[in-house]
Amino acid sequence: MSYEESLEKSGYKLPTLVNKRIFEAGVKTGNLIFVSGNAAKVDGILKYKGIVGDTITMDQAQDAAKIAFVNCLATVRNMMGSLDCIKKIVNIKGYVASTSDFIEQPEVMNEVSALANEVFGEAGKHSRIAVGAASLPGGTPVEVEIVVEVLSIERGKDL
Repeated sequence: MSYEESLEKSGYKLPTLVNKRIFEAGVKTGNLIFVSGNAAKVDGILKYKGIVGDTITMDQAQDAAKIAFVNCLATVRNMMGSLDCIKKIVNIKGYVASTSDFIEQPEVMNEVSALANEVFGEAGKHSRIAVGAASLPGGTPVEVEIVVEVLSIERGKDL
């Protein structure tokens, strides 16, 4: 089963992304891809807006984090042609817009780690950080960025 099929089996479909930013959605150097931060956008619209611990529940924050992670994966697919190029999820960074007394940012990101491990198996084991922020761009409650190691195949051709 391909990684994309495994992701769909987990209930997530990769979106088609259009980069409308003044910076790159992802940058490849050697066999690493550094994917810029992504929010929980579905069809280009932010699914949740607010602050975790105030207007956003833990369940909503965890859902937002998983959607943002899937959007990161879509960047990899757009750059490389397939998720099957992924050799290793190296690092996941999660930023959680939360109240000053909210201390469960790691719990929000645990859902992303679980999804990465479920979809990618051994290749999904990664290092991670989960930090709180007063606010995030556009009012998103969670922003996720990833670093992945890819095989030396780009768009189906040997390099």
